[in-house]
Amino acid sequence: MSTRRYLIRNAEIINQGFRLPADLLTDGPYIDRIELAGNIVAPEGTVEIDAKGLWLLPGVIDDQVHFREPGLTHKGSIASESKAAVAGGVTSFMEMPNTQPQTLTQELLEEKFQIAAQVSPANFSFYMGASNNNLHEVLQTNPQNVCGIKVFMGASTGNMLVDNPDTLRGIFEKAPLLVAVHCEDETTIRNNLNLAIERFGEQIPINQHPLIRSREACLKSSSLAVQLAQEYGTRLHVLHISTADELALFTDAPLEEKKITAEVCVHHLWFSSDDYQKLGNKIKWNPAVKSPSDREALLEGLRRGLLDVVATDHAPHTAEEKKNPYTKAPSGGPMVQHSLVAMLELASRGEILVTDVVNRMCHTPARLFGIEKRGFLREGYFADMVLVNPLAPWTVNRGNILYQCGWSPLEGTTFNHLVTHTFVNGYPAFENGVFNPLQPGMRLTFNR
Repeated sequence: MSTRRYLIRNAEIINQGFRLPADLLTDGPYIDRIELAGNIVAPEGTVEIDAKGLWLLPGVIDDQVHFREPGLTHKGSIASESKAAVAGGVTSFMEMPNTQPQTLTQELLEEKFQIAAQVSPANFSFYMGASNNNLHEVLQTNPQNVCGIKVFMGASTGNMLVDNPDTLRGIFEKAPLLVAVHCEDETTIRNNLNLAIERFGEQIPINQHPLIRSREACLKSSSLAVQLAQEYGTRLHVLHISTADELALFTDAPLEEKKITAEVCVHHLWFSSDDYQKLGNKIKWNPAVKSPSDREALLEGLRRGLLDVVATDHAPHTAEEKKNPYTKAPSGGPMVQHSLVAMLELASRGEILVTDVVNRMCHTPARLFGIEKRGFLREGYFADMVLVNPLAPWTVNRGNILYQCGWSPLEGTTFNHLVTHTFVNGYPAFENGVFNPLQPGMRLTFNR
């Protein structure tokens, strides 16, 4: 853990809806003081950074990633993908249970924490996975040091499709912490896939993906999740909303008044079905990227507060795997290195306010999950921080992609915002394109 002091001078701090020129002083892993620019006298031995022309933001908290360890490390690892995350300004992540073996016991869950404590430069938490036959294990999950329970209500992933009504009700009734759900109705998807096979054989075009994994499949499943949560009073978080139809399930009430919240992913805000022709399986995600009107509705839902969090669902696959025909090509793509700059680019286009980007990627995840002392630039909080140059154009290419899989659906995209520094617990893990020696991040803790 960092024991040095850092003074960041002359930055434009973007935090809690405000933008102002200020200086920030750290003390070890914490933020010590925040004052208007020029008002902090640096103690002896302090490392000073002149941030004139740069933005200083809280570190991004990504509530949904797949880092592929254990068992799928040919795609990525906790070490490789957390490193890419830090380069993109992500200082904390919450990782999903569909690894090999799947995270369906408390012992397997704890093994992931032990790996991350050795190799991750970012702070971390891991979801406990649910299946049709591990309810007893799920109910042992500690709400103070585990982010949530993950339930696949459709989109079968090995043994992790929870379609037993008794098990599902047991989770919603008794879960001791937040339940995060992937909502797509499996029966609807299978029927749509069978129709597509009848029509196209094994050569299904990728533009059929949003018709196979349809808006009806999403709405049917997410409606069931909301119904169950309302029946049992469950703390429910619906992941990766992808359709305009689903927005009616959520409210724009203040976050503290919500027991049902929703996430939207960067790729559903950036891409639309118009992009399948050019990018093919590279943008094959579950749920599917849908129509331009859905994309516009999701942005509006984000602006209105119907959608609470922006995340990535970062899910790397090898380039060779993605080249397979539609039915064999895996769904998912790498995004965690580019999520913040992509959202800031949308802000520069006028599609969302910069202060709202910070709110939905930093503040709200911390509040929604009850993460202790993170997500804000506040005195006494952990010094998880990102410096961004808003006037530094750069283009995504194979030479600067840090994902282990080595590719990105954003290749060729020019961003005007560049992450220059990422501090994790007061330690400059990433500076001007260079990683400092590994100082592992911390396990997230939760105040619930």
